[in-house]
Amino acid sequence: MKVINGSVTAPRDFLAAGVKSGIKKNRLDLALIVSGIPALAAGVFTKNAIKAAPVIISEKRLKRGRAQAIIVNSGNANCLTGKKGIDDAIEMSKAVTGSMWINNYNVLVASTGVIGKPLPVDKIIAAVPNLIGRLGVAGELSAAKAIMTTDLYPKRIAVAVNIGGRTVKIGGIAKGSGMISPNMATMLCFLTTDADIELKALKRSLRDSVEDSFNAITVDGDMSTNDTVFILANCLAGNPRIRYGSKDYGIFCGALDYVTASLAKDIAKDGEGASKFIEVEVKGAKNKNDAAKIAKEIANSNLVKTAMAGEDPNIGRIASAAGAAGVKFEESKLDISIGGIKIVEGGNVAYQKRPKVKKLLKKSEIVISVDLNSGKAFAKVWTCDLTERYVKINARYN
Repeated sequence: MKVINGSVTAPRDFLAAGVKSGIKKNRLDLALIVSGIPALAAGVFTKNAIKAAPVIISEKRLKRGRAQAIIVNSGNANCLTGKKGIDDAIEMSKAVTGSMWINNYNVLVASTGVIGKPLPVDKIIAAVPNLIGRLGVAGELSAAKAIMTTDLYPKRIAVAVNIGGRTVKIGGIAKGSGMISPNMATMLCFLTTDADIELKALKRSLRDSVEDSFNAITVDGDMSTNDTVFILANCLAGNPRIRYGSKDYGIFCGALDYVTASLAKDIAKDGEGASKFIEVEVKGAKNKNDAAKIAKEIANSNLVKTAMAGEDPNIGRIASAAGAAGVKFEESKLDISIGGIKIVEGGNVAYQKRPKVKKLLKKSEIVISVDLNSGKAFAKVWTCDLTERYVKINARYN
């Protein structure tokens, strides 16, 4: 496998574009991704009980397992907007089909932005002809920029992998910066592939990949109403069809996992106001669920996150968060390391190592490792520190 240029248009016969529709002031805010032919499709959505209109529409359409286009707006979540919001989400898809050959039910819809404001759907409809006119392979970058909200940079990647003697490509773009919490995050991710793959295998590979990537990041512990991950597979690579459980399935999953993990890490690194990327690793647990619980408790701890921001080696905050996760473990077996420096061993703090750890905390990327020494299971969660800028950004976000 190798990383290649581009993102969602790297696989065969995919085009994309991003334009300004006027939802946001003088910024790209409307994106379109199109496959030249109808594609297999799968998706994963927020687990929030409150779901935005585009989530409701797209979840229903994906039951058919087919799609050909994805239209996305930023700047407005189209959530808590009632029946009008549902109608507006449908009108977004109709605007695409009114100018193209695509069946309306093959258009997926996504939105991100402020909750509770009516969607200015007339602006979107008016901008769609220009959006379609700009479709191209090079349009992937403008599409990646158009889905951003408080993101500081576009998140995009593409890879190529050999399956059955043919080159298969997977590309993706994502956005996410705040309201990031497992299950999933306030994030959107759109993936494309030209792999010839059965629908069952596509659905399972996406579900498993999301679990170990987007469900393993947290910025502030808040769950969004609009979280969406789509994958389209147009099967044009010419590889032997990938079936669930086969050797080729394992190769495809490995490449997909690389793409989703890279995008997930980019989201954590770009957390609102973040100055440090933090990986929390918990190992030596009796089962993966226990390891994940502790890792997420540490990653979501405001005290841990502010300690990292202040470059304070306050090991007590990490230990306290681990103990608050509701998982039983023996304190006398607990080891905690920061950046490879073991500062807690067998439940005892090596206080003399604090100066070394404090120096290490000046780095922009930090690894916190907790070893329960009680089993073989492990889990990782990616997060960022919590700074004063996070408060300022969210105080003025509208």
